[in-house]
Amino acid sequence: MKYYFLLGGYDLEMQEIKNILQKKGIPFLDNNLGWGAKLSNYKDAINSIKEKDQIVFVGIELIKDIEIDGIYKEIDHHNENSNNKSSIEQIADLLNIELTRKQKLIAANDKDYIEGMRRMGATDDEIKEIRRRDRRCQGVTEEEEELAERSIIENMKDENGLIIVRSLTNKFSPIVDRLYPYDRLIVYSPDEVCYYGNNARKVGEHFRKIYKNNTYYGGRNDGYMGIVVKGLENKDVEEVVNEIKGKLNQ
Repeated sequence: MKYYFLLGGYDLEMQEIKNILQKKGIPFLDNNLGWGAKLSNYKDAINSIKEKDQIVFVGIELIKDIEIDGIYKEIDHHNENSNNKSSIEQIADLLNIELTRKQKLIAANDKDYIEGMRRMGATDDEIKEIRRRDRRCQGVTEEEEELAERSIIENMKDENGLIIVRSLTNKFSPIVDRLYPYDRLIVYSPDEVCYYGNNARKVGEHFRKIYKNNTYYGGRNDGYMGIVVKGLENKDVEEVVNEIKGKLNQ
């Protein structure tokens, strides 16, 4: 049996996974997907591959919205899989390879953000560089970096220690990076609401029961969670923001 990898939404970890697979000559499919990527994005490509009985398809951070003809292995560390190792660490175990220090920092960043890198003994320069590269891999442009700064200056408020920012960009990471460290932070746009900080996992677990796949969460208990408002019936973003605020105040 041989592995055939299917790459999920892009960030620095996914880019480094791709680098590993390329260097080792391991076959993979890459549709340059964003977050929320689904297995069905690869349906046609999978169906075109012959001798599926000799292949293990390995989906990396893909929502399994379809069944496929063949053996399938899931690699993820979000939502119900939050207790798993990072995806790049799981792949290193699967391929029996040792990660470099930089790759371990990338894993720590993806799993536990800046705190994870600090626990590894990362320097301020290393953290700054990893975060910069991660934002670039997520598709954050210089214009969006500027919009993040404007969002903080023009649209930030403090409600008894809960920082709330109405974002001028759909890319939240440049806002979150600029406001770190924080205890409780909500960032939202017309399409999405994200909460970062205290009890984020519990909040994410609560809303995933309500909004199912429109909700996601990751990191430790003080990590992050988000709700994709676009697609929810009879809901607007302000209403969802208030629902999260209500849960935090319980």
